[in-house]
Amino acid sequence: MTLPSPPPSELTDLQLVERTVAGDQRAFELLVLKYQRRIQRLIGRMVRDVDLVEDIAQETFLKAYRALHQFRGEAQFYTWLYRIAVNTAKKSLGDLRRDPVISEGALRPSDDEDETYATQNEPTTSETPYTVLAAKEIAAAVNAAVDALPEDLRQAVTLREIEGMSYEEIAELMNCPIGTVRSRIFRAREAISARVRPMLESQSGKRW
Repeated sequence: MTLPSPPPSELTDLQLVERTVAGDQRAFELLVLKYQRRIQRLIGRMVRDVDLVEDIAQETFLKAYRALHQFRGEAQFYTWLYRIAVNTAKKSLGDLRRDPVISEGALRPSDDEDETYATQNEPTTSETPYTVLAAKEIAAAVNAAVDALPEDLRQAVTLREIEGMSYEEIAELMNCPIGTVRSRIFRAREAISARVRPMLESQSGKRW
């Protein structure tokens, strides 16, 4: 007796990839649905223009679809897709910088719109205009500290803190030993803390 195959929603990423390559379009649609929001958030931290985020996300999945036959499962599917998204976004940013018609504001998020390290906006009963302002100032300082990091430290801490990747996944993505990943994340956190700590200490001394 042949057991029924599991529904597409219960298949692993690799199984969905294999089904897509075999001609099952629904399988790829499930992969898009699974990772679309994460890819859009990733691109949104690199590009300010919402329309560009959508375009770059679509191009990312199109490139992934065309290259899907090359995916062998040695890496996690999202790690593979992440690389495509970053490279696509970087290429688009390079094209924008060469286009004098595009305003500079489209190239990166503003402090108000960058939620990479921003605190949640839902008000609480203890919030006052002063505490809200202080929180925004601290969030802006964290964003500035992240922006000031060297590329390798910034990428490592973003993958860990924002993408929620394991050290093993980050090591695979960045093509370096796990010990190097841990060192980069530690150094990034120390640099961010050194920049934000004085502000936190000055805020704690105030009475609101």
